[in-house]
Amino acid sequence: MDARSIIARLRDRQPLSREDTAWFAQGLADGRVSDAQAGAFAMAALLNGLGEEGRVALTLAMRDSGDTMEWDLPGPAIDKHSTGGIGDTVSLLLAPMLAAAGAFVPMISGRGLGHTGGTLDKLEAIRGVTTSVTQERFRELVRSHGAAIVAATGDLAPADRRLYGIRDVTATVESVDLITASILSKKLAAGLDALVLDVKVGSGAFLPGLAAAKALALSLVTTANGAGCRTAALLTDMDQPLAPAAGNALETRVALDVLTGAATHPRLTDLSVALSARLARLAGLDISDARLRETLSSGAAAERFGAMMAALGGPADLVERYGALLPAAPVTRPVPAPGAGFVAAIDGRALGEAAVHLGAGRLRGDDVIDPAVGLADLLPLCAPVEAGAPLAVVHAADEAGADAAVARVASAYQLSATAASAPPLVIEEIA
Repeated sequence: MDARSIIARLRDRQPLSREDTAWFAQGLADGRVSDAQAGAFAMAALLNGLGEEGRVALTLAMRDSGDTMEWDLPGPAIDKHSTGGIGDTVSLLLAPMLAAAGAFVPMISGRGLGHTGGTLDKLEAIRGVTTSVTQERFRELVRSHGAAIVAATGDLAPADRRLYGIRDVTATVESVDLITASILSKKLAAGLDALVLDVKVGSGAFLPGLAAAKALALSLVTTANGAGCRTAALLTDMDQPLAPAAGNALETRVALDVLTGAATHPRLTDLSVALSARLARLAGLDISDARLRETLSSGAAAERFGAMMAALGGPADLVERYGALLPAAPVTRPVPAPGAGFVAAIDGRALGEAAVHLGAGRLRGDDVIDPAVGLADLLPLCAPVEAGAPLAVVHAADEAGADAAVARVASAYQLSATAASAPPLVIEEIA
């Protein structure tokens, strides 16, 4: 076998055998497959699809390209994954809430992909935090704190780690087959007992249409359950940002505001609770919505988050002083509304791209993220606004970046004379 012939078969819409996908996944892991060949494979998969058998084969092959984990815990190992959106900081709430309620959440997360932010990048906006740990350290963190959010180690699904970065810079993120294989190869390698999936629908999602998002949810749920991991998915709204920020330190600040009670963001909190409760039920845990909310109101979840971050190298007083400890951009600029009215539509992808171009994401695989830049105080759908009042606030590294971002954000908002109703937060459950 060789990479060129496998790519050619996929290009010509010929089915790949399990041997083909196993060889290619191992080639991604050991370097026999070049970056150019990986990019060509990803583009052919996006354009032509892999088919159900090919999708399952690639998922398992990428899982088996490295080590797989087993857990020795006094309860099931459970986790959540989101397909990505704007202002999606659910992981930063879900893991400490469930841990404070007595669950165990070994969460292997990713970095920014396309126009959406990554959980690891958000955490590493906290001074000193490193999410790269050994498997043994990962086990210790979960045993000690009930949860840990880390990067996949070099030995865990290395084929996915390689392909993930290449998809980000080759415009091949949206492939249902590659999304399925990427998400599940890491989750299955992590030895999970239960998994809940947050599949986004709307302008800020990778797959904005309901039909495509539902197809992805079905693909993920059937593949994961077939592999022995109890899994369900919620289709959730991404026609507006989940929280009023896009950017790593800014989104982390929003999560800490919710954890500490400094501010309320009902959509973010409600979805975090809904996903946490569904995951607990999948795992057979007796953790109610009320119990999860109590971990927020009592400060138990905030305390757990602070301990998790300190264990990853962050400041011991993060929860008490996060306002002063998170980095701030040197330039802030409001985005004035062109007229009075109500927010009628938001182009979530445009907001995400504005944040990426500010430096909150990567345009090239070797780009270095600026943790301080992004968008804050994003108005939600149906919000009233006066002419000249801010639609959002740009946080930029320089004046030129601020100017460009203001124009992008302004074009992402549409106003109307009358207020309409916002779509439901949870659209459908796939089980």
